[in-house]
Amino acid sequence: MAYQLYRNTTLGNSLQESLDELIQSQQINPQLALQVLLQFDKAINSALAQRVRNRVNFRGSLNTYRFCDNVWTFVLNDVEFREVTDLVKVDKVKIVACDGKNTGSNTVE
Repeated sequence: MAYQLYRNTTLGNSLQESLDELIQSQQINPQLALQVLLQFDKAINSALAQRVRNRVNFRGSLNTYRFCDNVWTFVLNDVEFREVTDLVKVDKVKIVACDGKNTGSNTVE
């Protein structure tokens, strides 16, 4: 099964809202909506792994970290993000990192 992290993005939320509207108007059934979400999970994970090549450097103070079920979660304070000429400063950021390698346990057929 693909990671479902990207369902909470703007794109993922919009998709879920649209699917909910279609279910409410009885244009699709909930099983089809679930299949669409699973395909979205697979496609977004694949696209990000294969197509994104940008690099961003960041520096901050580590507040907390956790490793559970092969997922790292970091919370940093006073973070600076740098990309070539751009600099962005934020007070707090949460980073969730999962294994990006395709294994039998995190792919959808």
